[in-house]
Amino acid sequence: LNRFRVVFSQSQLEQAGQITCNRSHAYYDLCSVDGPALLEPITAGGYTGNFFHDFSDGFVPLFITINSLFYNQDVTLVISDCNDPWWPQKYAEILSQFSHYPIIDIKKERITHCFPSAIIGLIKHGPMIVDPTLLPHHPKSLNDFRVFLENSYKKKGGDDVLITSYNRPQLVFVIRKLDVGRAILNKKEVVKAIEEVGFHVNVLDPTTTHTSLAKFTLAMQWPRAVLVQLVPIGVDLPSNISFKGPAKNLGLEYMEYKVKTKESSLVEIYGANDLVLKNPDAYSIHEDPKFEA
Repeated sequence: LNRFRVVFSQSQLEQAGQITCNRSHAYYDLCSVDGPALLEPITAGGYTGNFFHDFSDGFVPLFITINSLFYNQDVTLVISDCNDPWWPQKYAEILSQFSHYPIIDIKKERITHCFPSAIIGLIKHGPMIVDPTLLPHHPKSLNDFRVFLENSYKKKGGDDVLITSYNRPQLVFVIRKLDVGRAILNKKEVVKAIEEVGFHVNVLDPTTTHTSLAKFTLAMQWPRAVLVQLVPIGVDLPSNISFKGPAKNLGLEYMEYKVKTKESSLVEIYGANDLVLKNPDAYSIHEDPKFEA
């Protein structure tokens, strides 16, 4: 019987955080925690902290993997490379829905856990994609993932959707700051214009790590909600991958507005006739530093 050991032995601190495999029964006495649970290491490093990558590279593949290999089974989740100490707490509701066992953080544990088997890595169908044809025994879709998230937050008394007496339609205006990428420079004027046509505007800043904003993802929106995306110059492909595709897969209405050259502050830097604005597809982050702007 293969025995997979997560080595946290106090006498082997230099090896702490390793996942090892050993067939020898001589190693069984090293186990401080032993059981039939399955081990599924997930990473909390890399781009974690970015909401899109948290879901696209983390929770959606984890949802696929569990439904592919462990349907109606419980697993033990092991977190590696957790750069953000608040990450497990921020997503506690979701993680507890994936597994009833305590989450193991490799870098914090100092005991040896033994498991009869392990799955290393996650199954991914694509950016924010759950392909039911690739789950023939138990077909799931991205909408099933939305229901999973909804149940995750309801499970431990998460806030229900707030029904207000507003007579005007609601619009959530998600903004970004200049230090994290493209941003709307005339935010106040835009909010005023939206309100003048009849909307009640709620402004959200997704750069904060507050749990309430973790809930604000595409996958948490009600079907038939409308997503309007402001597409900056030269980022059509990532905009389609990050928002347009997932929105349609979730049954949302999708609209977009593509920023014109004269509306971009980049024209003040390069000029309206520069190829970086006239033909942004000719540039890439690897070919010309202008594209990084």
